[in-house]
Amino acid sequence: MQEISILMADNYLENRYDELFGSGKKKVVVKHVGQSLDSLLTKNRSYRGYDKNRVVTTEELQKIIGVNTKIPSGRNQQVLRFKMVTKGENSEKVLNNIKLGGALPELHLPFAGSEPEAYIIVCSQVNENKIIDIDLGISAQSMLLKATEMGLNGIIIAAFNKENIKKELDLPYEPLLIIAIGKGNEKIQLTAIDEKDNHNYYRQDGTHFVPKVKLEQIII
Repeated sequence: MQEISILMADNYLENRYDELFGSGKKKVVVKHVGQSLDSLLTKNRSYRGYDKNRVVTTEELQKIIGVNTKIPSGRNQQVLRFKMVTKGENSEKVLNNIKLGGALPELHLPFAGSEPEAYIIVCSQVNENKIIDIDLGISAQSMLLKATEMGLNGIIIAAFNKENIKKELDLPYEPLLIIAIGKGNEKIQLTAIDEKDNHNYYRQDGTHFVPKVKLEQIII
């Protein structure tokens, strides 16, 4: 089917409405339906357990990585590069070289049968520095928000064997971060804390709690 593009001025619909029904008539307000940024930020939690029945595709990883063509980059260097890993031999290699749940070592996360199977490995063409680290944060957060918008979940992984990952996946650049992507199967809840309270996440009655310092205490 041929795609037809229609260019309209900002006030086209309003003017067209006036032509059809007369100016001054009560207009129907059409609202865009979608998730707000606040909603996406709240849903974007770090999942350490995933539903194995939901297989993430290469096409979905491409959509997630695609946000990097729109986001800011320090000095506009755009030196981050991305390796996609989906379910298969390479996903096992990644899994064997990462650590999850560092604050809960007694749980040995992820639980058997809930391991992530899709990953985005973020590399840099140049040596890591302050600007690259800023780009890295922007990129990782943006990709996870996109995944959340798509009904998926993920986690940023900094605890991994860089040397093994680079060698076993034959990466041309230094890996800086790994982002696991999948459909989370955990219950995660934010909980407000005072700035002097313990910041570590914890689990209670099957729920993973993530402490967040209250707004009035992060404003100086």
